[in-house]
Amino acid sequence: MRHEMTYEEKYRMMVETPVNRLIPSLAVPTIISMLITSIYNMADTFFVSQLSTSASGAVGVNFSLMAMIQAIGFTLGMGSGNYMSRMLGEKSDEKAQRACSTAVYTAFVFGLLLAVFGVWNIDSLVRVLGATETIAPYARDYGQYILIAAPYMTVSFVFNNHLRSQGNAALSMMGITAGGVLNVVLDPILIFGFKMGISGAAIATIISQFISFLILLTLVVRSGNVLKPHPKFFTLKGWVYKEILSAGMPTLGRQGLASLASVLLNVAASGFGDAAVAAMSIVTRIMMFINSALIGFGQGFQPVCGFNFGAKKYGRVLEAYFFCRKVAFVFLLVMGVVMFLIAGPILRMFRREDAEVVRIGALALKMQCALLPVQAFTIIGNMLTQSIGYSFRATLTAIGKQGLFFIPAILILPEYFGILGLQLAQPVADLLTFVLTQAIVVMVVRELKEMEQNAVSANGN
Repeated sequence: MRHEMTYEEKYRMMVETPVNRLIPSLAVPTIISMLITSIYNMADTFFVSQLSTSASGAVGVNFSLMAMIQAIGFTLGMGSGNYMSRMLGEKSDEKAQRACSTAVYTAFVFGLLLAVFGVWNIDSLVRVLGATETIAPYARDYGQYILIAAPYMTVSFVFNNHLRSQGNAALSMMGITAGGVLNVVLDPILIFGFKMGISGAAIATIISQFISFLILLTLVVRSGNVLKPHPKFFTLKGWVYKEILSAGMPTLGRQGLASLASVLLNVAASGFGDAAVAAMSIVTRIMMFINSALIGFGQGFQPVCGFNFGAKKYGRVLEAYFFCRKVAFVFLLVMGVVMFLIAGPILRMFRREDAEVVRIGALALKMQCALLPVQAFTIIGNMLTQSIGYSFRATLTAIGKQGLFFIPAILILPEYFGILGLQLAQPVADLLTFVLTQAIVVMVVRELKEMEQNAVSANGN
């Protein structure tokens, strides 16, 4: 029987194991989780795209709805998880427990409110999200089911982040993997076998997400070295929400603006027809799949970063950062080259029957792949600032990609360059975000080096 580590053993593992072994051991389960999540998102897009171009566009419209649900779950999960890592590093277990419980129950309430409001206003909602006249019926059929699942989906995202933040990424992987595999299996059965169309894709998603939730809940409750949400630790006190939101604001900025950016992208693309909406939706899912591996790797870095910062081992924080940045750059360079070369065939896999979707999407994909390697600096840099509790700077780097730069780009460029402006908006935003993030991270690294020198001097005395 596998030995379950005590809190003390886990603490020593996080602050003593060489980072080039520790981070991959934590990251591999997370990478698998992220890839599985991305695969079943891709599966929805792939199978629904076989129905029609309008149906394919509807998945893109509802992507912004999924981003809203993720924004709630990830903000509370990442915010409380990063705080929990630092508190466990400081051995302040009760504070970590309060953050854990408060985040879980708050996520459920917010998910429930979103579900009620969304279902009640579903027709207006899909129009606001960028659906055209022909896409709207498909978007409504898909979106109403996704909203029903919002309460337990938000809690699942919190559980995932809590497990990772406590060094239990393998447990997180179990729930995500089971749900992802089930979704891929159910999609063709419900869409084509039971002839449920796009509603079948949505039902497959909410069933698989519910199974994931049940598995994660069971793992959290039964694991001896994992903090558990308990009503007696739930609190409405301001200091708890301050700590959660302080660490979670970068995620809220990133996820919230990702949702808004997705809406604006759909609205801009709808001016060029359903083919443009479908093409940009497919490209978004492909790029999410590539970036999901990097984000999974980075989430193996975050608990190491938080634990060691809390333990005042600043040298290990820097060592972990530079290790992750180097690995991420090499990976994205390889992926960028490969995907650039096969952009056309990849788009044809989704909508072979629509040459316009392939033409628009292939060029957009190539442009984004050309700048893919710089995402290593952007994403790992953002995770560094967020994990050590530098809330303002982390929020600034988080909102750059989809907020500060993408939103102006998507509002301005299509007006002047037509559909080329639509395709250029994301690469332009990526480049400018890279410049901003580097300027911030250089200062943070300098500060960490000074803190390390001061710690060494204090120990020497």
